[in-house]
Amino acid sequence: MSGLASRLYRGEAGLKIVERRKLWFGVAGGVLLLAVLSLVLIGFKPGIEFSGGNQFQVPVSAGSLADVERTVDDAVKAVKPDATLVPAQQIGNAVYLIRTSALDTEQAKTVKESIATKLNIEPKAISDDVVSPAWGEQVTQQALLGLGIFLLVVTAYLIIRFEWRMAAAAVASLIFDLVATAAVYSVVGFEVTPSTVIGFLTILGFALYDVVVVFDKVQENTRGITGSSTTTYAEAANLALNQTFMRSINTSLVALLPVGGLLFIGAGLLGAGTLKDLGLVLFIGMGMAVYSSLFFATPVLVWLKEMDPVIINHTQRVRARRAAVAKSADVPGQPVVVGATSAPKAGAKPVRPGGRPTSKRR
Repeated sequence: MSGLASRLYRGEAGLKIVERRKLWFGVAGGVLLLAVLSLVLIGFKPGIEFSGGNQFQVPVSAGSLADVERTVDDAVKAVKPDATLVPAQQIGNAVYLIRTSALDTEQAKTVKESIATKLNIEPKAISDDVVSPAWGEQVTQQALLGLGIFLLVVTAYLIIRFEWRMAAAAVASLIFDLVATAAVYSVVGFEVTPSTVIGFLTILGFALYDVVVVFDKVQENTRGITGSSTTTYAEAANLALNQTFMRSINTSLVALLPVGGLLFIGAGLLGAGTLKDLGLVLFIGMGMAVYSSLFFATPVLVWLKEMDPVIINHTQRVRARRAAVAKSADVPGQPVVVGATSAPKAGAKPVRPGGRPTSKRR
């Protein structure tokens, strides 16, 4: 395992990622198909902020946060068994805020009286209000606006920093991350809350970082490649993936460990319900970002580049040269150019015709 890790660091493992891009496109297509089916057939489970409901404010003097939350939950379930509650939270040093599913006027009055009786406080000390779904809609609209601006800025930056094909591949990768993450969220059935929306926007930054790291290495390996007749664009891009593979894996592990702790320990073991929405979307989104940066973005880039006539002619020239070299190897007396039949390995010295490595003049 250590030997493989070392060879991956040096880009010598020879993982054929770009060459098998049809497989990765098939996997991505299957994920997107399942995503569309889940979103159409299952959909999202909107939280109270998006569907509307009621909220109760109980003074802190009534007891601990856990006791108040349990009391409100019992009172609400007594009048509406299928009601849901948002985990209670303390607002300053004055009140606890608990939000529930929508209740009618009589149900809200009954709940308020029941809470007051069980906590031994006056009903007038408890305030109750109706939560409008309009606030959740405003959050969604602002998030979509932010997403649109983000994609425009990212596209412009990538076009300036790299080229339009890299920008298109990166944006396609980001969209794949969002759709796949949304599908998992739909299947799991977690409620969509403002924390979920914030989480979706957060994973875009992580996904973009990983793609830019890979593309920077691709650009380095392919700079001036059309002036060479030993390596195709696809081979140089694949070498870049090999050279950044372990870096991407290490970066993702470092990022996923605290997020996994947030999700599985904070929300699962400790019962911090407010963390599960943000934790799940971050965990799934970051995992998808690692896959897409390695197995989707660069293959899409190579697919787009291979539509360029310049790259097409260069690839044909490299293959023709290799065919000629392979043919000459079978003819006695014909010189053979070492290294012309395969892509160069990482760290290899440039080779002159005749098989002699180049050396610097003294």
